[in-house]
Amino acid sequence: MNSKNIITPNRQIVLDTETTGMNQDGKNHYEGHKIIEIGAVEIINRRLTGNHFHVYINPLRLVDVEAFNVHGISDAFLQDKPVFKDVAKEFIQFIDGAELIIHNASFDVGFMDYEFRLANVDFITASHCMITDTLAMARRIFPGKRNNLDVLCERYQIDNSHRTLHGALLDAEILAEVYLAMTGGQTSLTFNQEDNGQMNSSSTLSMQHKIMREQFNLKVIKATDNELAEHNKSLDKIDKKSDGAIWRK
Repeated sequence: MNSKNIITPNRQIVLDTETTGMNQDGKNHYEGHKIIEIGAVEIINRRLTGNHFHVYINPLRLVDVEAFNVHGISDAFLQDKPVFKDVAKEFIQFIDGAELIIHNASFDVGFMDYEFRLANVDFITASHCMITDTLAMARRIFPGKRNNLDVLCERYQIDNSHRTLHGALLDAEILAEVYLAMTGGQTSLTFNQEDNGQMNSSSTLSMQHKIMREQFNLKVIKATDNELAEHNKSLDKIDKKSDGAIWRK
């Protein structure tokens, strides 16, 4: 697989996958489980572009009951879907060179690289993409707390009421909002698009709600009398060498 192998840092892809199941040791991509859905949305310069990649995949095996209860994707639904090898080229074209934003990245990237190997596709994700794990980020920001996607939505006041089942594209869209909130409370922007993915002449840029951070009770420490006296001495020196300290105006 020829690849440009140039990471573009201002282009980010928020990505999620759904799979046929998970083994007790957590290494399901080494034990025969497969990807059945990929959802990814594009961010450029901290703006959602409306460009996305979404596909269901026939895993050529059954979906575990436990996994079906999570995402609701059935064996019957997947029967007529393409196999991973048939979508690999288009998928690589979408993610190649971007920074991938993934919640619990080792899980999804492990599956992706496993699928690439099975399909005899010469592509190792970490060699072509920068990988950012939002779970690791959340654990640094909120140490010792639960940090799954639903909990993070609650903390950052992001509406996920429409998320009754896990779905790769929906979860990627929600994670994009969470990531922007975690990294600065960025307002997200979306575009109206035609079915072919091209901007139409009447497309409008719509501003969504500002993502609000949690309210924190900050401890206020007031200056002591000695500290205030020293501060005033410093202002006196500034007054002598200038038109007056702005703190006294």
